[in-house]
Amino acid sequence: MNEVPTRPAPNREPGSASPVTQMSLWPPPRSTRHSNRRPKILLGAAAGLVVLLAAAGVTTWALLPGEEAAAPLREAIPDPYTGSWSGEMSQRDAEGALVIDWGAKLKLDAGTNRGSADWFTLGCRGSVTLTENTGDSLVFDYVETYDPDNRCVDESVLTLTLGSAPDTLEAQWVAVSHGGTQMTSEGTLK
Repeated sequence: MNEVPTRPAPNREPGSASPVTQMSLWPPPRSTRHSNRRPKILLGAAAGLVVLLAAAGVTTWALLPGEEAAAPLREAIPDPYTGSWSGEMSQRDAEGALVIDWGAKLKLDAGTNRGSADWFTLGCRGSVTLTENTGDSLVFDYVETYDPDNRCVDESVLTLTLGSAPDTLEAQWVAVSHGGTQMTSEGTLK
């Protein structure tokens, strides 16, 4: 057996054995035998958790009822409807009494589901967005963007169908007035 030589302690008698041999002020070096595996295992576990959470989110989103109905229509406006249109609309109240005749200009952008509207007699402008294509008609949401005299309604529904005469559209605009009265305007746009 090999014995480790001992050094005498500084304040001890020579020849007496010290219980501490070769004391160091620094801790012993750590083993690096397993240190390379831990980061790979942790990274793998984190990546797996991210994939699992993403899959759960997609599955939950796909199973929610009514999500398709809430999504905006991304279908483009059909070619026969695109372009610039103008005409006169007759507005009637809920009892059918004439309220006003007013001029309208409508521009429907090709390749999109959007357009603009100018009710020039009333001094109002807004944007239209396609919300439904029934095959026989197109339904748009109208949102007011310019109304300096506060005469027009902020939101309404515009329905367009191809007219009986070539290059015409039949338009129906339905809204609720500021006073709560439902108003309907109808006319032909050329």
